Amino acid sequence: MLTFKNTNRFFGVLLLFLLGYDFFYPVPLFLYIIVLIAYTGILFYGSYFVHSNFYLPVTCAAKTNQKEIAFSFDDGPADRYTESILKILKEHQVESAFFCIGKNIHGREQVLKQIHAEGHMIGNHSYTHGPLFDLLSPARMLADLQLMDQVMSEVLSLRPRLFRPPYGVTNPNLAQAIRKGGYVPVGWSIRSLDTVNRDEKRLFKKITGSLRPGAIILFHDTSQTTLAILPALIRYVKEKGYEITRLDKLLKLDPYV
Repeated sequence: MLTFKNTNRFFGVLLLFLLGYDFFYPVPLFLYIIVLIAYTGILFYGSYFVHSNFYLPVTCAAKTNQKEIAFSFDDGPADRYTESILKILKEHQVESAFFCIGKNIHGREQVLKQIHAEGHMIGNHSYTHGPLFDLLSPARMLADLQLMDQVMSEVLSLRPRLFRPPYGVTNPNLAQAIRKGGYVPVGWSIRSLDTVNRDEKRLFKKITGSLRPGAIILFHDTSQTTLAILPALIRYVKEKGYEITRLDKLLKLDPYV
């Protein structure tokens, strides 16, 4: 299995072999460069593909043959679309998961309460979700996650157990923070890319063409495109015989500590 630990072992042995060989016979510099590029490429893959399980196991789908899927929304609560999305979900009797950013809760406490009151699950999506989050030390990452917990606890008296990495990026520091904090990392099997895809037909086709039993779909409650297609998508999914199950129920996990 391709993991960070196994990769380091392999390239460590390979480097020692090259250095040993180089002691007797000159090894061209380009071979070292090729090894470095290969190592860097594997680390990039492991970091930027959340389903790789490279640094730690991340649940990205449910293991089931039943036609059950889960909706999840990242980056809220948001002023423009979260409440409208909640209205649609309520009208269609769909329970979903909302991975919230802690700093976005401030001033939107009532929206967070509404999410919970209407039967949706709330997960941790970090407090800052900043562009430099992945450069933080394990201690600072953990502090960021715990700050999100604190804000949510002050509003709902609940602490989230499920965590979704910002941007879906993982690394050794985040793996340490997740383990130390006792979080369960959750990814997705269908990435809608609704933050960049403004074409409603393309977005609808992308999601419906990827449906599988146990799928976890990633949306953002900051996306107007998702809001626009959501009613038709729910109807389509149900017509195809799928049940939209709340994420923690689909994965059979306790959502809160």
